Amino acid sequence: MEHLDNAKVLVTGGTGSLGHAVVRRLLSGEMGWPSQITVFSRDETKQHYMRLEFARRPTATDDIVFDEHQERPRLRFVIGDVRNYESLAQSIPGQDVIIHAAAMKQVPTCEYFPGEAVATNVIGTQNLARAVQHYGATVQVVVGISTDKACKPVNVLGMTKAIMERVLVQANLGGTATRFVSVRYGNVLASRGSVVPLLQSQISQGGPVTITTKDMTRFLLNLDQAVDVVFQAIRSARHGELYVPQVPSARIIDIAHAMIGGRSIPVIYTGIRPGEKTHEILISDEECLRTGVRDGYYVIHPMLPELNQNGTDPSVPLARAYSSQDVSLSENDLARMLRPVTLKEPRLDILA
Repeated sequence: MEHLDNAKVLVTGGTGSLGHAVVRRLLSGEMGWPSQITVFSRDETKQHYMRLEFARRPTATDDIVFDEHQERPRLRFVIGDVRNYESLAQSIPGQDVIIHAAAMKQVPTCEYFPGEAVATNVIGTQNLARAVQHYGATVQVVVGISTDKACKPVNVLGMTKAIMERVLVQANLGGTATRFVSVRYGNVLASRGSVVPLLQSQISQGGPVTITTKDMTRFLLNLDQAVDVVFQAIRSARHGELYVPQVPSARIIDIAHAMIGGRSIPVIYTGIRPGEKTHEILISDEECLRTGVRDGYYVIHPMLPELNQNGTDPSVPLARAYSSQDVSLSENDLARMLRPVTLKEPRLDILA
C-alpha cells in the first residue's frame, strides 16, 4: 500500500503523543490524501483541544473540514474506548487503514493497576481484531504500536504489549485479507510521560534532576521517526510481521548531562522504579533467527509457521540481541539530537 489517496484512516488513541503526530503527518499529504481521518479516543478534553488546534478556530465543531484547502481530508473525532467492543465496532465499517495507538503505557501505573493494563492493551486489541474480522471488509492493514518493553518483558506494560503483538499475529489466521502487523520501538523524545520532558521540567526549576541509576540506558528516537516506522509498515509489512527501526541508544545520565550543559544543577539517584529494566531490548536472541532487513528496518517474521513463509532467514543481520546496553551516543551527540526539543519550553498541556 504505497499511498493513502482516498483512504479512510482510523487512529485509536489518536489524542496521544504518537496519535497526534500521526494525524499531523497524514494531514501533510506525504502519504497521499486520505478522504477521512478518524481520531478515536476516550478523552473528550484532549479531543476538544486537538480539534481546535487543527481547525485553527476559536470554537469547536463536531467535524473539521478544511475550507481553504478542500483537497485535505476530513478530520473526525469519535469518543469511544477500545475496552468497549460495541463502541469500537461502530467505527470500523468503511475504514481502509487502522493505526492502533490506544494503550496504557506508563510503567509504574501498569504495575499498580495490572488489570487495567490488561483490559486496555490486551482485551482492547482483541476487541479491535474481532471487530475488524466482523465489520472490516474494507480494512487493508492494521498497525499495532508496541514497545521495546515487550521484548523479554519484566513489567506489566511489556507483558501486555507482548501479548498484544501475539494477538495481532494470530488475527492473520483464517485467510483474512487484512494485514495485521506491529511496530516496536524505544523511548520517544518529547512524548508525554517520557524522560526528556521530565528532565527538562526539573532543569527549568533549577533541579534536582532525578536519575534512577547511573548505568540505565534507553533507545532513542523522535516522534517523526516513530511515525516513519508506522508508515513503512503500512507500505510493506506482510501478514504478522513486526517492524523495528535501527536507532541509537544512550545512558540516561548522559542525556541529563547533555541537557544540563554547564549549569550548576544537582543530580540525585533514586533507584529503579517498579517494573523497570536497566537496559531495554528491541530484538531478543531468539528473535534474531527470525529477523531480516527490509527498507532499512529490521523485520521480525512471525513465529507461527502458517504465516512465516520466509522461515529462518539465512542472512541474519544480528548475531545477538539488539540491546540498548550497546551505547552509541556520546554527550555531544545527545546535545545535537536534543537541541530541537530542549529549545522549546517544557509543555505541560495535553498536546505536549
